[in-house]
Amino acid sequence: MARQPCWQLRWWLLCGAAVWVAGVHAQGLPAGVQQALQAARVPSDAVAAVVADAAPGGQVWLRHRADVPMNPASVMKLVTTAAALDRLGPAYTWRTTVHVDGPVRAGTLQGTLYLRGGGDPKLVAERLWLLLQRIRDGLGIRAIDGDIVLDRTAFALPPHDPAAFDGEPLRPYNVGPDALLVNFGAQVFTFVPDTEAGVARVQLEPPLAGVTPPVPVPLADGPCQDWRAALRADLSDALRPRFAGRYPLSCGVRSWPVAHPQPPYFAARAVAGLWAQLGGQLTGAVRAGAVPAGLPARLVFESVPLAEVVRDVNKFSNNVMAQHLLLTLALPAPQEEARRAEGVVRPASVPDGQALPPAAPATFEAARAALQAWWRERFGTQPSPPEVDNGAGLSRDARTTAAALAQLLQWAWTRPWMPELLSTLPAAGIDGTLRRSPMPPGVAHLKTGSLADVQALAGVVHGPQGQRRVLVAIVNHPNARAARPALDALVQWAAALP
Repeated sequence: MARQPCWQLRWWLLCGAAVWVAGVHAQGLPAGVQQALQAARVPSDAVAAVVADAAPGGQVWLRHRADVPMNPASVMKLVTTAAALDRLGPAYTWRTTVHVDGPVRAGTLQGTLYLRGGGDPKLVAERLWLLLQRIRDGLGIRAIDGDIVLDRTAFALPPHDPAAFDGEPLRPYNVGPDALLVNFGAQVFTFVPDTEAGVARVQLEPPLAGVTPPVPVPLADGPCQDWRAALRADLSDALRPRFAGRYPLSCGVRSWPVAHPQPPYFAARAVAGLWAQLGGQLTGAVRAGAVPAGLPARLVFESVPLAEVVRDVNKFSNNVMAQHLLLTLALPAPQEEARRAEGVVRPASVPDGQALPPAAPATFEAARAALQAWWRERFGTQPSPPEVDNGAGLSRDARTTAAALAQLLQWAWTRPWMPELLSTLPAAGIDGTLRRSPMPPGVAHLKTGSLADVQALAGVVHGPQGQRRVLVAIVNHPNARAARPALDALVQWAAALP
């Protein structure tokens, strides 16, 4: 059997061993991978792995502890995104609706304006600005003689503690889901050097009502290294963020997303701040509440398509977006929602002419049950369904097996939405969470997973002659981070298979 080429000289030892092992279709870990694990002080029984042809029924090249439940970290997002693509379709959109309970006279709404969130995971600052601009120009509302009410009742969730997972409440990855999620729950500080003034000006996005923007930060010489620490940020006061340090001029323009210190008030402050920026007037307050039963929508604002959301979830491992995908599985299916709106579906307990009650809100319990039911419908009970927890993999309790993930990937390979899913996975050495990977550029599309004791990869590896193979590799061990070179070596081994 001819050897397959290795793309980089530094891989030659690992790649050479890989081709030899592939020639006998070894079921154990390749020698080069074992050597890398030994260097990382990670035993082989802390690893689970599968490498197989992408097409179902093809060659299984490697199967190591494949049926052992493991914590996959963010690789769990593959389960969530595949379920969403399959059940909802790549073109699915979420809807944010606008309701009013009074007349509009001379540009003034004499009543309350309601914004009802539908779980849109990507209602970022610029899209919220567009929504408010459509209210102003499309509905002709330039002043509101009343309140703006934010309706989050599409989700029914327990209070979220952003510090519960790792004690880092200001990290954007710890933001909790919200049916009216604004800008991923994060404020973004952008630092723009002004050399003439000797300062970096600080822009806050979105503009937040009641929040005093930070004053400019003095510029400093030297390399752009730990620039965030050099700023000496004090974000303990949600209304007065401050930076007491300096900003390295060599950093150029940089942005720093930070979860808002007071999550329950963030959306209200963003709506009020953007409405004021648009020139809108408000005599009342922005507050939480619910749309009165039967009050029709005056405006429907659709999200970006699900395929774009899945790309953000997988390329950049966005946790809160993944949780929204899971929760969406517990919302009424689009067809049912349309039939309810048209009155085609009417519970016997609701008389004709009476407004239908809102559909049951999504809960994590219902979402997990929906995903489990979907898994059993597609795969039965073997392999066992994943324990998804919140759907993002940001969990100490989530579990799945390498065999289950490999079977999911093989099945996804046969689906009509396979190109959409594959294109959302980070490309090795090119983009997303693998942009700094030392692997040959483009050798694989892989979802990454990383927690304190977890390193994982799962996706599709591309051979030099067009071969496609699914790969799943999970490490659960205190030294898991040091095992990343071993996972990279396994990818290289899979790419060199005949």
